[in-house]
Amino acid sequence: MHLARHETMESTTKLTRTHSSLLRSSPTIRSSIHSLSSINEIQDYDLEEQKLHKPGSGSGRVRIKPGLTRFGPVIALVVMFVYTTYMYYRGDEMNTSENLLLALIFIAVVVYVGGKNKKLIGQSCVILRHLCVEYAKKIGFFKSNSKPVQWFIGDSDELRKGGKSGDEVKVENFVKEGVEFYSNGDYYEGEFYKGKCNGSGVYNYFVNGRYEGDWIDGKYDGYGIESWARGSRYKGQYRQGSRHGYGVYRFYTGDSYAGEWFKGQSHGTGIQTCSDGSCYVGEFKFGLKHGLGCYHFRNGDRYAGEYFGDKIHGFGVYHFANCHCYEGSWHEGRKQGFGMYTFPNGDSKCGEWDSGSLKTAVPPLADTTLRAVQAARKTAENAIRLRQVDHHVNQAVTAANKAATAARVAAVKAIQNKIDGKFCNTDL
Repeated sequence: MHLARHETMESTTKLTRTHSSLLRSSPTIRSSIHSLSSINEIQDYDLEEQKLHKPGSGSGRVRIKPGLTRFGPVIALVVMFVYTTYMYYRGDEMNTSENLLLALIFIAVVVYVGGKNKKLIGQSCVILRHLCVEYAKKIGFFKSNSKPVQWFIGDSDELRKGGKSGDEVKVENFVKEGVEFYSNGDYYEGEFYKGKCNGSGVYNYFVNGRYEGDWIDGKYDGYGIESWARGSRYKGQYRQGSRHGYGVYRFYTGDSYAGEWFKGQSHGTGIQTCSDGSCYVGEFKFGLKHGLGCYHFRNGDRYAGEYFGDKIHGFGVYHFANCHCYEGSWHEGRKQGFGMYTFPNGDSKCGEWDSGSLKTAVPPLADTTLRAVQAARKTAENAIRLRQVDHHVNQAVTAANKAATAARVAAVKAIQNKIDGKFCNTDL
């Protein structure tokens, strides 16, 4: 299984995510030392995340040019409604039973499409309503008596800078929350400053998901919560648009990662858990298991030792579910170098191993074997004693929940400002 790839905040309209091989489908290892070399990595990316778009650049007040294909279901329903109404009033050609059947078919289609595309219909209605209001105001159908107001984020003392003549500016004329729509169907509700998302706010990706939390200069920065339509969710820290710091990512499949992040990837110490019961606690580097770690496999096997590039590599101790044990050197998932393989009855095989097979047998007390076994045991102890990050992760999750709550409050204020006709100048 793979962890999510977070977006790089470029000036384009798309979010790009870098692939990470951390949370792959967990490896299945039989109770045989040779099986370590055949770990199958099933790349099951969370496709819903790859469909997300970059938050709008904020260069305009409102940008709504959604493609016609995005509103296919809605258009289909409208066409079917018109056709049903037309056929209903053609009473001379259709009897009552046929009219009733046609109406029932229409209702069934509406219910089915509505159930499958709840968010699509909801967001389509919001955008269509906004288009209707803007058009009505443009043709003079109704006029708003409220004066244009400006965005502002800061203390009230900063508002009293005055205009060109030095006159004092009224504080109540400034608001900082608003709504902005984008051409790809996304929309933002929250705080702005100088035309960019700043402060607290909620960004709704078209159908796919949303972000609730802190913003700086149009990028996720601080604490927040990302959620996707299929149920995946991240809570934690951000920096410059990427997951950075401490946080928890939970896949809709039940897999999760909790720990340190660096530029959108798991990096540092963390805990990877899988829905099948397997678990890895240890160090990561740019999305891969790298360094010291302990892996509890779903079949009952346990390994504690070194990893390199997502593979068992270095010194470590592997306990099999059938009570067999290997202590020694590893190379890319296979026992390689000197080590000792012990059976449940106390018998052992010692010596130099090559690609998982005993190449040269030596006595158990040989210096080369003892040094390899001692190094493996020491490394395993260090892996078990890795520092814990649970406290930092819990703090980050708490802060993310608070930031998400503040973002939702700002979104409510933004909607209210929109209803009240407080259209804002985002170029301040």
